[in-house]
Amino acid sequence: MFELDSQKLDELAKCIQDCGSLARERQVYIHRSFKDDGSVLTETDLEISSIVEKKVEKLFPECTFISEEFPNIRKENSPYLFVLDPIDGTDVYSQGLPSFAVSLGILNDRLEPVGAMISCPRFGIGKEALFVRLDPGKELLVDGKSIEVEGDKDDVRQIVVGSNAARRMDFSAFRGKTRCFGSSIIHLLCPVLFSAIQASVVPPCFVWDIAAAHAVLKSAGMDMEFADGERFVYTEEFVYEKKKFRMDIYAGSEKGRSSLRKLLPIRQ
Repeated sequence: MFELDSQKLDELAKCIQDCGSLARERQVYIHRSFKDDGSVLTETDLEISSIVEKKVEKLFPECTFISEEFPNIRKENSPYLFVLDPIDGTDVYSQGLPSFAVSLGILNDRLEPVGAMISCPRFGIGKEALFVRLDPGKELLVDGKSIEVEGDKDDVRQIVVGSNAARRMDFSAFRGKTRCFGSSIIHLLCPVLFSAIQASVVPPCFVWDIAAAHAVLKSAGMDMEFADGERFVYTEEFVYEKKKFRMDIYAGSEKGRSSLRKLLPIRQ
């Protein structure tokens, strides 16, 4: 099995942290523009994509790099895929809000999420910044330290949802609390990082919106599934053709996801 060099991963992790710092510094000067699909784009997205692509190509030239902003360059027999969202939560970022992330996910050659480097330079736990790192086959580190998931994740009382959840889901049976930060990566991290948040719901989106945080969830004994209960898997169409997945996903423990199917069903 091909193993990623740990020193090179250290260098890549520093690059992602530096990109997070860059995004933080540039935020006050950001000018919003819009893509053809109506989503927000900033000049920082493009700059960070270029920086990380060059770094991955230098350190891991045998691996495939996928970015929200750049065309895919698929490499044959690639042992790993690096999947970048240069600014996850671009809309809130462009409005000056703190809940955004520079997110790099790592998939293996079976298209399974196995690694993550996530910089949240203004969304720390009781402090300014947060950095989450999961090297393939290694322990999960948050700000350089190993963590244990705290709280009962089976009893769903507080969840994180997307901004359009009220249009998509029936909340009539849910008596708990909801949170929305504007970043799917941060939403998916919440059940792992915060003891009082049990689960998250993410609407159809792209591979870069979930890959890194999905790896973190799996490392913590949690997972994701479609709202109809079907197991979530990464297909070639989803990864390489940049297609959205088909319906909302629930993320959390097995029992927590089962509860969400009853408490927060998709509107018919």
